[in-house]
Amino acid sequence: MTDGVILAMALAVVLFACVSDLGREGRFTAPMMFAGMGLLLGPLGLGLLSINLRDAAVVRVAELTLVVTLFTDAVRIDIRRLRRFHSLPLRLLGIGLPLTMLAGTGAALLLFPGFGIWEAAVLAIILGPTDAALGEPVVDSEDVPRLVRQGLNVESGLNDGLGLPCLLIALALASGMTEMAPDGRPWPIWLAMQIIGGPLVGAGIAFVAARALERPVRKGWVGRDFFRLALLALPIIAYIVAEMVGANGFLSAFASGLVTSTRSDETRDEVDEFGGTVGQLLNSTVFFLVGALFLPEFLHHVGWPHVVFAILALTALRMVPVALAMMGLGLHPSTVTFLGWFGPRGMASVIYLLIVVEHDGIAGFDDIAATVALTVAISIVVHGMTAAPGSKRYGARMKRIGADRVDVPDQRLPGERSGRQSG
Repeated sequence: MTDGVILAMALAVVLFACVSDLGREGRFTAPMMFAGMGLLLGPLGLGLLSINLRDAAVVRVAELTLVVTLFTDAVRIDIRRLRRFHSLPLRLLGIGLPLTMLAGTGAALLLFPGFGIWEAAVLAIILGPTDAALGEPVVDSEDVPRLVRQGLNVESGLNDGLGLPCLLIALALASGMTEMAPDGRPWPIWLAMQIIGGPLVGAGIAFVAARALERPVRKGWVGRDFFRLALLALPIIAYIVAEMVGANGFLSAFASGLVTSTRSDETRDEVDEFGGTVGQLLNSTVFFLVGALFLPEFLHHVGWPHVVFAILALTALRMVPVALAMMGLGLHPSTVTFLGWFGPRGMASVIYLLIVVEHDGIAGFDDIAATVALTVAISIVVHGMTAAPGSKRYGARMKRIGADRVDVPDQRLPGERSGRQSG
């Protein structure tokens, strides 16, 4: 990236800081602001910026952003409550995500006749994972029951890493690689390293780091600033080490955050305060790139099939699988609708698309890229505009019908005597 791009992003940070608190009222969000600034300064606007899609710095910034976001999201998760109320995130990930990808594959085959099944699967997988950054007012809102917030947070944290092996498999099959995995190893070994090896690496690194810091912290040798920096370095170490051994770096970063979240309330507070600030800066950079790079690069390919798929991806292809996944939990219909709607597409979809860019030779790439760019752009706007007011309306409705706003709305889980839990 050039000095001009970096200068523009820095100025955008300063400008948004001047009005940032207004975003809490639902008028606009940081992703909307930064994507809009990128669009204004890029080729579709004033033409002041030019960014190369294959610039290695673009890929690295996007990857680093997702790594830090996954870590900070994981640290915020209350493991004790998650153990008690795990049904919701498990169903979102184990039923909702696969059904979303399958339904998306079918829709892509219908809307894009030139696609084979694996090209259709690539598009569906790219747009499968959700992004908590676009719905931050939801996961931060005290109006939303804690179970719902944690369920969406866990879903957005894990579905990025779980979707990556699926994407690499679909890319390999779309390119005719059927005998060996993308790195040349047998498929079973590769899959095991992705799904099991990544979390083990991340958890192991976080555990060792915590033990290494424990005594110095207790003796007062560790300064607060460098303690924060050490915590922020953990997901980067976990990601790089996992990638070096052929494991899933994103799942590794998330697992390191889960282990870190169990250490102490003080550790969680430090990560939330410092890591959240750094993560916000990195997130803003990626959404700036969406406006300055992805939209100018691919929007000229957009036709009616891309528009239809984008609308479906943000509505029926998400909401119907979520409704099916929630069957039997006794959730109030408003909660099911809320969970289905707040599945924004953003960070992971951008990074997945960059992975496809690096993987030359896939048929239908222009259609895939145009659809992803359009879907992310629409999601930035509609989810950004509805996150805060939607959370308030949903919370008010739960309060009006007498559901518990702290843990679980109008729900009775297996093994629980009552659908309402104390805070």
